[in-house]
Amino acid sequence: MSKLKTPEAVVDALEKIYSDAVTALTTSLEAYLKHGTPPAMGVRASRAFCYPSLIIRYDPDGPPPPISRAFGKMSEAGTYNSTITRPDYFRPYLIEQLSPLMRDYPVDVEVKPSGSEIPYAYVWDQADAGGLDEVSPAELAKWFPSPKLSSIGDEVADGELYEPGSSRPLALFDAPRTDFSLKRLAHYTGTPVEHMQRYILFTNYHRYVDAFCDWGVEQLKKGSRYTGLSVAGGLLVDGKTPDAKAAIDAAPWRRYQMPAYHLMADNRSGITLVNIGVGPSNAKTITDHLAVLRPECWLMVGHCGGLRHSQQIGDYVLAHAYLRDDHVLDGVLPPDIPVPPIAEVQIALQQAAADVTGEQGDALKKRLRTGTVVTTDDRNWELRFTETARRFNQSRAIGIDMESATIAANGYRLRVPYGVLLCVSDKPLHGEIKLPGAANRFYERAIGEHIRIGIQTLERLAEEGGQALHSRKLRAFDEPPFR
Repeated sequence: MSKLKTPEAVVDALEKIYSDAVTALTTSLEAYLKHGTPPAMGVRASRAFCYPSLIIRYDPDGPPPPISRAFGKMSEAGTYNSTITRPDYFRPYLIEQLSPLMRDYPVDVEVKPSGSEIPYAYVWDQADAGGLDEVSPAELAKWFPSPKLSSIGDEVADGELYEPGSSRPLALFDAPRTDFSLKRLAHYTGTPVEHMQRYILFTNYHRYVDAFCDWGVEQLKKGSRYTGLSVAGGLLVDGKTPDAKAAIDAAPWRRYQMPAYHLMADNRSGITLVNIGVGPSNAKTITDHLAVLRPECWLMVGHCGGLRHSQQIGDYVLAHAYLRDDHVLDGVLPPDIPVPPIAEVQIALQQAAADVTGEQGDALKKRLRTGTVVTTDDRNWELRFTETARRFNQSRAIGIDMESATIAANGYRLRVPYGVLLCVSDKPLHGEIKLPGAANRFYERAIGEHIRIGIQTLERLAEEGGQALHSRKLRAFDEPPFR
């Protein structure tokens, strides 16, 4: 048990406890696999396999000061506590969160082993021991901590209120929930979580991936701020990789449900692109897990059906509101909860569109329209037009897709700034239906420009540092101190 005076010392202490716990767990696991020797009696009772706990006690003389910022502030006196995983990986984030708290409040900070054990499956790779496939999970669970769904949830993020006098959470996600998502991310995307960047693009077309990788390879060859491109399937290329494009094309990305591509830069300030496929279920799945990384921003760049006669194929839709007919989040964020636009993201998207297209003023307004986007869970919504036409009219919607509202709503729910810029690929209400020939001509013309707008938006936001993105409109009245 120790009290710490600086954010760096706090993270050092977290790293020591976490590293010791992982070493103890993997050493015991190896001994069991090699010799059948279970952990010694009392090892688990001594918390040798437990996550570190970060505890902040705030007992002011008077009410907390009314500090006006989105995170790193205390709304009530009391004890705040969260378990922490991978403090080495999350070190910059933890220091960012601790710095204003320890600077602006008279707090006591303590780090010690928690009562929450690290499941052996979350350090499986670190164990690197043979024989794991020969032992059943049920057998290992007799002696070693294993994942339990009862300990993994989003109650804090979903606004569960606290009992008076109880310990409050420091963060939206505790260690078991974070570790669960870290493993899922590696599984779905086919890339190491260590390569994931803090600025994220989503798309649902592999042609966008090709354009992103082509642009990324050019940046690497030019010696830009980007240091490497990590590709689903375990490939990493840099500016010296011979025929990088051919290597990327040959990478086994097809093995993964939502392959990711990371254009890496210092301090994880580069860009991650995830091909999420089609539909709101995938959009919710990947954002549920990416949220534990606490990214600075995520954007959707995909296609939509244009719902207005004045729109042309290739026009852009900048979403500022959503008609949520996706349904996948209804149980945790009811559709009557508004999902507001994030002004800083909207401005950056519009400025990037002007820069990339070279259009300004009325010319840009003619091509880029701001309005409501419908997100549906029924790809064949056109077959129920008589049921949906009135609803579309009432909402004043200008575009329809299957992912955007889900990504925005889950960003709002999980406090990750979000934005959506779609490209009109067809106009089903006006007889311009997406057919193979017209679709291919559209793809060839529009994709390069569209992905560049998304990239430039995130580059602009990264240059500004990310702080302004974290609007207070994403925070509730009773929030954990960490963003």
